[in-house]
Amino acid sequence: MNDVPPDSQKLVDVESTPICLVHAEDGDWYAINDICSHEDFSLSMGEVWGLEIECPQHGSRFDLRTGKPNALPAVEPVAVYQVKVEDEHVYVDL
Repeated sequence: MNDVPPDSQKLVDVESTPICLVHAEDGDWYAINDICSHEDFSLSMGEVWGLEIECPQHGSRFDLRTGKPNALPAVEPVAVYQVKVEDEHVYVDL
């Protein structure tokens, strides 16, 4: 938990699924599938803008709460996952 400060993200592997784990500026945690729906590119390499993450390949932005794209060229959402924080540990439910 301490290695992901607010307003940053980290690639984690949960049951062989690549997850972009985001500690947003609002203090909440979000988990979104790490692969952009437009092109096979890692979202965790992008930037967090409020409650969106931007794909570094073509600039599509995805809502961290819903996975829906908010900017082209992506038109398909990516999966989001429920996050729970307990005793300084972050758990992602696939």
